[in-house]
Amino acid sequence: MTKANEQRTTTPPGPPPLRPGGAHHRGPVVKPRNFKATLKRLWEYFGRERKMLTLIFLFILIDSVIVLMNPYLIGKAVDAMSLKPGKVDFNFLEIMIIILAAAYLADAVLNFLQGWLMAGVAQRIVKGLRDSLFKKLQKLPVSFFDSRTHGELMSRLSNDVDNVSNSISQSTTQLMSGVIVIAGSLVMMIILSPILTLASMITVPLVFLLTRTIAKRTSVLFKNQQMQLGKINGHIEETISGIEVVKAFNHEDKVIEEFEEVNTKLREVCLKAQIWSGFLMPIMNVINNLGFTVVAIVGGLLAVKGHITVGAIASFITYSRQFVRPLNDLANIFNILQSGVAGAERVFDIIDEQEEPVDVPHAVQLTNPRGHVVFDNVSFGYRDDVPILKNVSIEAPIGTSIALVGPTGAGKTTIVNLLTRFYDVTNGRILLDGRDIRDYTRDSLRRCFGFVLQDTYLFSGTIKENIKYGKPDATDEEVKAAAVMAGADLFIKRLPKQYETVLAENGGNLSQGERQLLAIARVMLAKPSLLILDEATSSIDTRTELHIQKALLSLMRDRTSFIIAHRLNTIRDADCIMVIDHGEIIETGSHEELMAKKARYYEMFSSQFKNAGA
Repeated sequence: MTKANEQRTTTPPGPPPLRPGGAHHRGPVVKPRNFKATLKRLWEYFGRERKMLTLIFLFILIDSVIVLMNPYLIGKAVDAMSLKPGKVDFNFLEIMIIILAAAYLADAVLNFLQGWLMAGVAQRIVKGLRDSLFKKLQKLPVSFFDSRTHGELMSRLSNDVDNVSNSISQSTTQLMSGVIVIAGSLVMMIILSPILTLASMITVPLVFLLTRTIAKRTSVLFKNQQMQLGKINGHIEETISGIEVVKAFNHEDKVIEEFEEVNTKLREVCLKAQIWSGFLMPIMNVINNLGFTVVAIVGGLLAVKGHITVGAIASFITYSRQFVRPLNDLANIFNILQSGVAGAERVFDIIDEQEEPVDVPHAVQLTNPRGHVVFDNVSFGYRDDVPILKNVSIEAPIGTSIALVGPTGAGKTTIVNLLTRFYDVTNGRILLDGRDIRDYTRDSLRRCFGFVLQDTYLFSGTIKENIKYGKPDATDEEVKAAAVMAGADLFIKRLPKQYETVLAENGGNLSQGERQLLAIARVMLAKPSLLILDEATSSIDTRTELHIQKALLSLMRDRTSFIIAHRLNTIRDADCIMVIDHGEIIETGSHEELMAKKARYYEMFSSQFKNAGA
C-alpha cells in the first residue's frame, strides 16, 4: 500500500528526510543488548546443526590431538640428534620424521574437512537467520515500514546478516580448536616442566587485560559502524530511486553534500573501530616475545644444570607457542564476534518488533462478501496527539460507488487504510456485511479487495506474470482479456516479446501510464468483490482515460467501490460523493446535488474547470 500524504505528515518526527519529497526517516532502532544474551540467542540457530557440528567437533578433536603430539615428536627427534656428541640415532630419527610427515598430512586433510563442512553449516545457519528476518518483515504492520527507509531495512538483510555469516565461518572452528589446544598445551607444558610453565604464565594476565580493554571499546564502535552503514545504504537507495526528482530540482549538489556528511561519519567510526582492533595483534606479539624470552632464559639455566633436555626445551617452546597462538586467535576471534554480534543485534531488533495484532480468537473467514460497508463514528490518528479522522460515519450500500474528495492530507487514504485493516480504528467501528471487520481474519478480508493505486508497483518478471499477480492460476486467454479490457493490450503488442517482455525493477522500462494500465489489468483479472481506486487514472492521457473509465465502470458494476480522486470529472457518475476536510465529512451527495448546493464541492469543481479552460 502506498503511503498517503496524510500518513507522511503524521509519521513521528525524526532526522531530516534524505531525499526530496520522501518520507521522514527515524533511523535504525539500536537497543543496547547484553553481549552474552545476544550470543546465546544466536547459538539457538546452531542447535539446528547439532549432528554436523558434532562431526566437525570430532574432526577438531582428532586434529587437536595430532597438533598436540607434534611438539613432543619434535623434541624426541632433537634428542635423537643430541644423545652423544657426534652421534645421531638415524633409525629413531627416520621413524620420527615419517610420523611427523604423516601427522602434518593428516592435519592438512582434517583442516580442509573442517573448513568445508563448516562453510556449509555457516551458510545454512545464515539462511535460517535471513529466512526468519524476511518472514518477520512480511508479518510487520504497514506502520513499521512507514517509519523506516528501504535502504535501512536492506542493510539489515544484507550487511548485518553477512557480518553474522563471516563471524560464524571464521570463528566457530577456531574457537573450538583453540580451547582444546590451549588446554592440551598447558597440560603438556606442566608435564615437561612445571617451572618453565610457571615462567611462561607471566604473559597470560597481560593478554587477558589487553583483550578486555580493547574488546570493551570495539564493541561500541562496531555497533556504531553497522548503524552508520545502514544510514549510508538508506541514503544511496533513496537517492538512486529518486534520481529523476533529484535532477529535476537540481539537487545533485545537495545530495552529494548529504552523502559526504553521512560517509564522513561512517569513515570516522570505521577508522576508530579498525584502529582499536588493530592495536591488538602488534601488542600481543610484543607480549608473546616477552614470554618466549623468559622461557628461553629459564630453560637455558635448567638445561645447564641438567634438569631438562634440549629436546624437552624445544618441545616446550613449541607448546608455549601453541598455547599463546590460540590466545592470540581467541582475542582476534573476539573482535570478529563483536562485529558479528553487532549485526545480530540489529537483526534481532527487527525480529523482536511487534507484529500485526493476531486475529481475535473468534475471527471467521470472510466468504462471498456482498459489500455493505458502514463506518460507525470512526476516529483515528497515526499519532495519539494528531487526530486524522474525527467521528466519521459512512454507509456504502451493496454495489454502490463512494467517491472521496478533498484537499491533500484530509484523510481520504486513511479511510481506505482502515477499511483494509492496514491500521485499526482508534474509536468506533467499521462493519462489512453487518459484522465488525476485526471479527474477520485479515487474510480473508484483504483478499476481497482490489487495489489500483496512484503509485503503481510492478515486480521484476514478465508482463504476463505481473498481470497474473492477483490470480496466479489464470490462463493466457484470461490475461489477454483483462489487458484488452484495461486498454493495455495496445502497447503490449508493440513490445518485441509482447506479454513475455521482462520488466525492469518496478517496470522502469515502461512509462508511468503504461505501468498504471498493467495495474488496472491486474485488478480486472482478479475480479475482487470490493474495489479501491486511488487516483487510478492520474497518469493516463485523456483519450485513454475515457476508454479506461468505461472499463472501470464495467468492473465496478455490482461491486462496492471506494474512489479517491482529485480530478473531479472522473467521479461524476459516482453514486455518492463525500467531501472530506480536516478529517471530517463536510458534504455528501451526488454530483448534481452537490453542484446545486454551490458549497465546497461546487467551488472545487468550478476551480478545476476554470483552470483547465485557462
